[in-house]
Amino acid sequence: MALSSHVPELGALELLLAVARLGSVGRAAAELGVSQPAASARIKGMERQIGLPLLDRSPTGSRPTEAGRLVVEWARQVVEAAQALDAGIDALRERRDAKLRVVASLTVAEYLMPGWLLGLSDASPGTAVTLRTANSAEVAGHVLAGDADLGFVEGSSTPPGLAGVVVAADRLVVVVAPGHPWARRRAPLTGAELAATPLVLREPGSGTREVLETALRPYGGAARPRMELASSTALKAAAMTGAGPVCLSELAVMEELATRRLVEVPLVEELDLRRPLRAVWPAGQRPGGPARELLGLTRQSVGRSPRSRAEAGTEKG
Repeated sequence: MALSSHVPELGALELLLAVARLGSVGRAAAELGVSQPAASARIKGMERQIGLPLLDRSPTGSRPTEAGRLVVEWARQVVEAAQALDAGIDALRERRDAKLRVVASLTVAEYLMPGWLLGLSDASPGTAVTLRTANSAEVAGHVLAGDADLGFVEGSSTPPGLAGVVVAADRLVVVVAPGHPWARRRAPLTGAELAATPLVLREPGSGTREVLETALRPYGGAARPRMELASSTALKAAAMTGAGPVCLSELAVMEELATRRLVEVPLVEELDLRRPLRAVWPAGQRPGGPARELLGLTRQSVGRSPRSRAEAGTEKG
């Protein structure tokens, strides 16, 4: 049932309670941080709204009338109920803000997310984070379905239905075992050569696969893969055992390249295998709470290549 027009707003009731407790409109106004004329006007407006005088005013102060004493008692119950409601809402918000659900592509989850989540733990130690991994197409689906507060994808564009921002830069590299003929190759590999070679690749739907196929489209598209694997770890193992050339994130093979367990094959300059890494969320919404904090931490890496991040880490160590 709708309230009648005689029911004052909550702020007016709080002012009336302060006047009854302090015995003065002026003292009540000072406590609530409003001017005395504004407080007096508000009390008079409430009296007109109710249709009854609520205060007896005198040079020594103000005190409730007989009707005013009844309204003060009812007002106290209303304000106490409102305070309980306010406390309950705060508790619900704190409970929500203490949890963060993240879903990320394998590359981001394995090589970037640990550092970001460590920073979040330092900034908000009470936040409980759930991290799931999936390929980029599946990440987009989870975020759209509301199963995650924030997602991280690889690829050249933001998936439909989502908003996003670039949080890091990456590039794909072609690597082989040291004994592979391409390991001794000096001339850069052309797009036509790469397109004609069966590679060991990630599964369809992964950001890595999407970027490679887009880059090879002008050369007739990628050849049928020699093998499809679902993780960077499996791809690296396949390359090191001589299964064939592998295309994967530079982030994933920096250690293997540094120790010569794998060799990067040079590519012609026009073969662009760079890619942005994006944080994504439902279009029309803005990340809040821990999601906003995590997003702020990730954006500190914008514009830095994997190689420059590794060098910076080496210098600090």
